[in-house]
Amino acid sequence: MTPETRSRESPLAVYGAIAANVAVAATKFGVAAVTGSSAMLSEAIHSAVDTGNGLLLLWGVHSSRRPASAMHPFGHGRELYFWSLIVAVLIFGLGGGMSFYEGVRHLRHPQPLGDPFWNYVVLGAAMVFEGASFAVAWREFRKQARKQARNRPLWKALRMSKDPTTYTVVAEDGAALVGLVIAAIGIALAHVLGRPEIDGIASLLIGLLLAGVAVLLVREARGLLVGEGVQPATAAEIHAIARQHAEVLATGPVRSMYLGPAEALMTLDLQFRPDVPARRAAEVCEAVRDAVRARYPMLTEVHLGLMTTGGDAATGTSIAGDPLHSGPRHARPQATHLSYRQQRRGTRARAAHGRRRGSTPGSAGGS
Repeated sequence: MTPETRSRESPLAVYGAIAANVAVAATKFGVAAVTGSSAMLSEAIHSAVDTGNGLLLLWGVHSSRRPASAMHPFGHGRELYFWSLIVAVLIFGLGGGMSFYEGVRHLRHPQPLGDPFWNYVVLGAAMVFEGASFAVAWREFRKQARKQARNRPLWKALRMSKDPTTYTVVAEDGAALVGLVIAAIGIALAHVLGRPEIDGIASLLIGLLLAGVAVLLVREARGLLVGEGVQPATAAEIHAIARQHAEVLATGPVRSMYLGPAEALMTLDLQFRPDVPARRAAEVCEAVRDAVRARYPMLTEVHLGLMTTGGDAATGTSIAGDPLHSGPRHARPQATHLSYRQQRRGTRARAAHGRRRGSTPGSAGGS
């Protein structure tokens, strides 16, 4: 997808999360200073880290929308994945690490809690803010899931989402709501039982929660950064689309890679029967490409190749270097590979040459 056609929708979920976290973090820090609650301080750190993470995601969105260049011919869409990885590392290091540290420090040197009233007030207000942010992120995610997931369960659609501006915010806000519940329980038990150590234990649990969420986000970002492709079921459907044409003898493996949240690159080699003219092969390639892009709009870069038979065509063999898929059988590679676009240009050039000589161009792929 070119920069001109790339979606410019604002990441509403990120804006909502930043607004909620700024308000909540300021309130939590103030109350933590008054009451001395370790769990409340951990939650304040968590909200501050989430605020910074939202700003980093916005920067990633801005950077990913830069136009393609000679050094980056496919654009900068994957830069968003880099910044989502940085966000995950910050959640682990600052959010989880500082919360765990505060918990250990409070366990080693427990201090009596002050009046817990304000803790409860802040926790209640924070649940409202975080709940509103989570609702916005969840609505945006479900909107995307309805377009792309095709009746998959929501949890599976979340796992397969390629947009960090939604799944990161959903994960952060979900962890924030769980952390607020842990903090509330820890403060209540510490106050009722007169055991300030329980407040430190709650801080430890919040740290472990954030670290666990961060590990999951790192896993997602890593897969996308190193070149994650389409799902095997999607590749199988692409093979089926190509083999619907009687002219196609075999298909090579689907090679794909996500270039951004809604952009992916795909290459596929097609082997045609020996009697198929080059012009007809080019038409079939065009039809296959259009059908694939209509079925999977995220495949914005679809490149098809032609393979000329260099061996026994009936067995679907070629020397392209990759196994071919011809129905249930995998053929041994033994053919040469031609670029689909180069082949079309070559056909047009030969036709033009024939017209200049006053002759009718013959079939490019006949004989």
